Amino acid sequence: MLELRRKLLQREHPRALVDAVLGELAAENLLSDTRFAEEFVRSRRDKGFGPQRIRAELRQRGVDPTVAERHLQSSAEDWQARALAQYRKRFGDDPPQDLAERGKRYRFLVNRGFTAEQIRRVLDEQA
Repeated sequence: MLELRRKLLQREHPRALVDAVLGELAAENLLSDTRFAEEFVRSRRDKGFGPQRIRAELRQRGVDPTVAERHLQSSAEDWQARALAQYRKRFGDDPPQDLAERGKRYRFLVNRGFTAEQIRRVLDEQA
């Protein structure tokens, strides 16, 4: 809801009107941070992003951290498997040849938003 409010205010709509309309939409349950977070987590997860990055993106969009965490935990069917799938999609099944290559692969998974523990397990499994 915060993101929509920001966009409407950037387009120079009156603040009082924006607040009133968003309040009405929320009261009628037509605008919900919970539904937004649920869909956002599903969408980003399906695109191969990890929990750390999704959490940060939800925070940027003004979603309550408890709502974000609830949806990240409920969709945590297997972040480890998703990290491995992203790794294999990018690098195949070949193990890293040296520490520099291992570092490159580690940074790739960090940028995708996976935790250090998830990445360590993926790299150990591929070694």
